[in-house]
Amino acid sequence: MTYQQMAALYDEFMIDAPYQEWVRFTKEILKDRHIKEIIDLGCGTGEITLKLSEAGFQLFGVDYSEDMLTLAAQKAMEVNLPIQWYCQDLRSLEGFSNIDCAISYCDVINYITEKDELENVFGRVYDLLKPGGIYLFYVHSIFRIESRYKNQTFADVLEDSAYIWNCVEGESPGEVFHDLTFFTIKGDHYIRFDEYHHQRTYPIHIYQKILQDSGFENIKTYADFSLKENNVKEESERIFFYAEKRKE
Repeated sequence: MTYQQMAALYDEFMIDAPYQEWVRFTKEILKDRHIKEIIDLGCGTGEITLKLSEAGFQLFGVDYSEDMLTLAAQKAMEVNLPIQWYCQDLRSLEGFSNIDCAISYCDVINYITEKDELENVFGRVYDLLKPGGIYLFYVHSIFRIESRYKNQTFADVLEDSAYIWNCVEGESPGEVFHDLTFFTIKGDHYIRFDEYHHQRTYPIHIYQKILQDSGFENIKTYADFSLKENNVKEESERIFFYAEKRKE
């Protein structure tokens, strides 16, 4: 999954995404913690990255899709924000160190579908943080995957584009395959392209265990943008994780 042709339409179809809520949550969690640098791992087209940069943080944006990063860089240039962009796969992340905070939002960790890959990614995030540095990420809850997405079909039609999105259940709880078909106008006709995505959510204790094994401590969970610690309920939909790198 690289968001190839989809990159040009991504912002159009994500216009109702709760970007401001992600930003508000991040700012509140980091308040009074003397955080200057944030690396946005899986930054996409940079909506959250730009908003955090506007809030005064120094931002680095990392994504696997060159097309997404191109759009993000264009946005930053238009508003003169000094963000550095890097095209890397989180599973082979390298070249960063001593950073105050890392974030992974917008389903990023749901795309890390194997436990060994989660171990790899969390280990690489741990290595790039400074001692005491913070990692914030979220995943869709298993409840959300099972009740909102599994075996559902979604569609939307905009002025110049449309999509059909089929969600097919996987073999494991919290696993889903997304089969997306897009239509976008080109000249006097529409062109079609397809994307196929695979996501998986693990039980909370699995993420906690892998974080602990990676060296993280003071691990906390939050639900649905609430700032109340360890208050995840059965029907919570977005599960946020907070973890700190051990201080030397």
